[in-house]
Amino acid sequence: MNRPPRRPNHPVRQAEPLGTASRRAALRLLDAVLRRGEPLEAALASATRDLHGGPDRGLAHAIAAETLRRLPDLDALIDSATRNQLPDDAKARSALRIALVQVLSLGTPPHAAISTVLPLVDGGPRKLVHGVFGTLIRQGVSLPEVPELPGVTAERWAAQWGDAMVDAAEQAIAAPPPLDLTLADPAATADWAERLGGTSLMPGHVRLHDAASVPELPGFEEGAWWVQDAAASMPARLLGPGAGTVLDLCAAPGGKTLQLAAAGWQVTALDASPTRLERLRANLERTGLAAEVVCADVLQWAPPAPVDAILIDAPCSATGIFRRHPDVLYRVRPSVIAEMAALQAKILSRAAGWLRPGGRMVYATCSLEPEEGEAQLEAFLAAHPDYTLCSVQAPLPVGKSTPYIRTLPSDMAEQGRCDGFFITLLERNG
Repeated sequence: MNRPPRRPNHPVRQAEPLGTASRRAALRLLDAVLRRGEPLEAALASATRDLHGGPDRGLAHAIAAETLRRLPDLDALIDSATRNQLPDDAKARSALRIALVQVLSLGTPPHAAISTVLPLVDGGPRKLVHGVFGTLIRQGVSLPEVPELPGVTAERWAAQWGDAMVDAAEQAIAAPPPLDLTLADPAATADWAERLGGTSLMPGHVRLHDAASVPELPGFEEGAWWVQDAAASMPARLLGPGAGTVLDLCAAPGGKTLQLAAAGWQVTALDASPTRLERLRANLERTGLAAEVVCADVLQWAPPAPVDAILIDAPCSATGIFRRHPDVLYRVRPSVIAEMAALQAKILSRAAGWLRPGGRMVYATCSLEPEEGEAQLEAFLAAHPDYTLCSVQAPLPVGKSTPYIRTLPSDMAEQGRCDGFFITLLERNG
């Protein structure tokens, strides 16, 4: 006789809702940043290893980045709806952050946000996540127009720059930053500003506030421009038109290398990262500009002869680019700042002997920490009496430009702001 098929001894696992994998990757990204202190971009490949499409990876990155941008505000909402405060590293808290930010900031329907997040937690925490999320959505909660910075960062910046700077930083992170382009030919600035529908803040620059995909913009294929924040373009501008040999140290991904090459310098671009140097080489090929590319550690390498100019865009805490990389607000602590400042001092000291007498050196960091800027300059000048500080005038309307350039989140508020930078120009005495 025919017997009915035997039922399995274990329950059949139901398929997860479409999109859950992207939320799981976003959860991994948050864990990498908040628990292990990894940069968001560095953690992306590992966290999205199970995703097979670019859009899915992009969604995971967007959810994690927006969560970090809004973390204090999201946590305040979660705490308002829980009787016992969840630990900061609890998976239930992270799942709620991801679900809420999708609805309140990214426009995801509530049912889609919660259904793709619940599979990330099990047991009691799942019921908690579902209950807290439902309570907050029924209350019609919203996020404040201006985000709140994490307390430790706000306190440090307030002590260094004042409360007005913190207010400006919160306003800066509230909106996506504009897209800045540096032109290979500054003489064509007006033409490209018109063709791209942008505005120009200085020769050789175009700013776009509503940009489409970068590779689809006019001028990309022929290498007429490259993406580079307006503040990041100022260090190379201080060296002016090419008049000899220049070292671009810590050069990748190469915006400053392209600037120097376009200005006529004979450029040697040095970086220790083979992956980042591939981007530099691709940019050189796209723009048709020339530079010698060297993959080496600046603390181990040395040029064959003294050079006419040196540009050091030094490794740093990168707190000045928090608008695009909100993970720095949580990763960077005093120990990280001290570690980077020590590395910068070593690079400066080593490079100081490579400049010919009468040559000029630019030192810059995309940092809002004085230890990596003003204090670093003071220590270098004290240790190197053969160097003098040159007064400079910033090509952008920023608050501090003599004798060095310091950009802050409060600068250029009406024009869309710029990244936080410290830039100085030094000359070796003859």
